[in-house]
Amino acid sequence: MSEADVPSLRLHTVLGDDDYLVRKKAQEIFDRLLPEYPEEFQREIIGGHAGRVDEVKTVVDKFRQAAQTLSLFGDGKLIWLRDVDFLADSPTGRAEGTLAEVERLQGYVEKLGTSGIQVVLSASPVDRRRKFSKWLEKTDHFTEAATKKDRGAALRRVVDETCEECGVTIGPDAFQLLVGLINGNTRLAVEEIRKLATFIGAEGGIIDEKLVTELVPPFGEGDFFEAAEAFSSFDLAWTLDALTRHFFHWKEARPLLASMQGRNRLMIQLRVLLDAGEISLGARGISKADLEKAAAQHADCFGESDEKNGFNVFTQNPWYLGRLALGAKKPPKLRNLIDIQTDLFRTFEEIIARPDDHEGVMKDLAVRCLS
Repeated sequence: MSEADVPSLRLHTVLGDDDYLVRKKAQEIFDRLLPEYPEEFQREIIGGHAGRVDEVKTVVDKFRQAAQTLSLFGDGKLIWLRDVDFLADSPTGRAEGTLAEVERLQGYVEKLGTSGIQVVLSASPVDRRRKFSKWLEKTDHFTEAATKKDRGAALRRVVDETCEECGVTIGPDAFQLLVGLINGNTRLAVEEIRKLATFIGAEGGIIDEKLVTELVPPFGEGDFFEAAEAFSSFDLAWTLDALTRHFFHWKEARPLLASMQGRNRLMIQLRVLLDAGEISLGARGISKADLEKAAAQHADCFGESDEKNGFNVFTQNPWYLGRLALGAKKPPKLRNLIDIQTDLFRTFEEIIARPDDHEGVMKDLAVRCLS
C-alpha cells in the first residue's frame, strides 16, 4: 500500500508520552464511534500491554483474529487496541522479534482498507524514530494526546475536571506544588485530587498548599519534599516538625541530605544572579525571560543543553526556582548559603559517626543552620 492510500484507512490513532491522556483521548474517540456499532458483538477491546516478545506476538495474533472475525450480518466491527506499550524505546520495543511483530501488525492494519472495520489504536510511550510510528502519524485520523508544549495545560484541565467532579477547587500554588510532588504524572494527579477531596468531605472546599504538603507523598525521584522544602525556606520550627515526621517513616538520612544539598546548590546560584541584578523575583516568581537572558550570558560556563540538571539552575522550572529564591534571599549574605553547603557536606561525616541517630544529626544541622 502506498503512502497515498493511507488516508483511506478507517484507523484512529492516539499517541503520546502520558498514558492517562492517551487513554482519555482514545476513550473519547471510541465512545464517539460506538453508536455506529450498537451491538455488543460488534465491539472488541484488546489490551496492548506486553513485557516480552512472545506477549507482543499474542497481542498481534488477537488483533488479527478480531479483524478477521466479522458479524454474520455484515454490520462491521469496532476494535480498540488499547494501551500499546511495545512501540516504546525499551528493551522489548527494540527487540528484533518485536520489530517483526510490529511489521506484521502494520500489514494487518493496511489490509483493513475500506472494510466495515474501524480501529482505534492508542499507544504510550512511543519511539517516534520507528517506521511504524512515522507511518501512523501520516494517517488521516492521527491524534497527539498532548505535546510537550501543551502538556502542562492538559494536566491543568484534567485536574480542574476532577476537582469539579469532586466538588472542590485547587489554587494555582497548590496545583504547582501537587505537580512537583507527583512529577507531572496525570494519572497520579487524578487519584491524589480524589483522595484530597475525600479528606475534605462531602461539603467540598479548597485544596490549599498545606493540605497538599501534608497528604501527598513525593513520587518518582524522591525529593523528601516537606523536610527539604522547610529547610530551604529557613523555617526552623517547620523543619524540626518535618524531620520528626520524616524519621517516623524513614531511618536513613542520606537521601534527604542529598536533596537538601541539591536545593541549596541551586539557591547559591540564584543568590548570585539576584545580587548581580541579572534576574528579579516578583509576585509570579522568577521571570522566564530573565532566566533565558542570563542563561545565554553564562552559556560558556553551563553549556546550552536543555536537559534537566541539578547542577544547572537554568534547566529548572521557573516556578520551582521562584520558591527557592524566596529562601535564597533570607540569609544576610551569599556567604551564609555557602557555609550551609559546607555544613551539609560535614553532616555526612556525622551520620557515619552516629549511625543510630540520623534524626538527631539532622535536627542538630537544622538548629546550626537556621537559628
